[in-house]
Amino acid sequence: MPVLLQMSDTHFGTECPAALEALAALWAQEQPEVLVWSGDITQRARGAEFDAARRFHARLRPRHTVCVPGNHDIPLFNLPARLLDPYRRYHRAFGPPDDVCLSLPDLLVLGVNTTRAWRHKHGEVSAAQVERVAARLRRGTPGQLRVVVVHQPLWVTQPQDRRNLLRGHARALSCWAEAGMQVVLSGHIHLPSIHPIARAGAAPFAAPVWNVQAGTAVSRRVRGHAPNSVNLIRLGQGSATDAVIERWDFDHQAAAFRRVEAHAMAAPLMP
Repeated sequence: MPVLLQMSDTHFGTECPAALEALAALWAQEQPEVLVWSGDITQRARGAEFDAARRFHARLRPRHTVCVPGNHDIPLFNLPARLLDPYRRYHRAFGPPDDVCLSLPDLLVLGVNTTRAWRHKHGEVSAAQVERVAARLRRGTPGQLRVVVVHQPLWVTQPQDRRNLLRGHARALSCWAEAGMQVVLSGHIHLPSIHPIARAGAAPFAAPVWNVQAGTAVSRRVRGHAPNSVNLIRLGQGSATDAVIERWDFDHQAAAFRRVEAHAMAAPLMP
């Protein structure tokens, strides 16, 4: 059964060695085919931090990688670099920061760059990006699980996190859901959660969209009591909705990631 692993907000430069080793062990145990890295790879977009992230990526040796930058992956204090070539170090480590597409027989993953050099923290999705992603989603096949990856979230569980929503989130969520998006992966707020959402505003979706929010994978910069956390998606053998979405949290005492919840996408939802 193919597996996708999402990690986010690793913030290399602030990584916890024990969590890093535990994540490598989880990767070896589960052997995912796809790695999704949903932004904030580094803490301050320094060369040494990108080098450390790249070494860890090479250690995992994923067959397929979908990577998008986060706001921390653009220089903050080096203003000339931020204005003139904000993605230079990201590009050197992980390739162009452009929107990306991975299409496999049973999986379609679309990565969207929501960072902007003129924004310190908040993300943005343009009208052109919304339409381009929607068009690609519509071309997906019935056998593909259709996943969109952003850094800043399209939907949040906590009212205090609404300020962190992606600029343009309402239009993107509605348009992409209508075009067939089944799962959206995001990071940024360091608060892991897995929730099905059934509507944007007053308009119900034809089918629920699973909002999969990652915590920080390996950084010491955790939020409150939220642990280091990653997500796995196990694709089923039947339809795309046979997938199971799992949350794995880091257990400090065991020095290992443990599965703490699992959601079958095909299971009926509570009213």
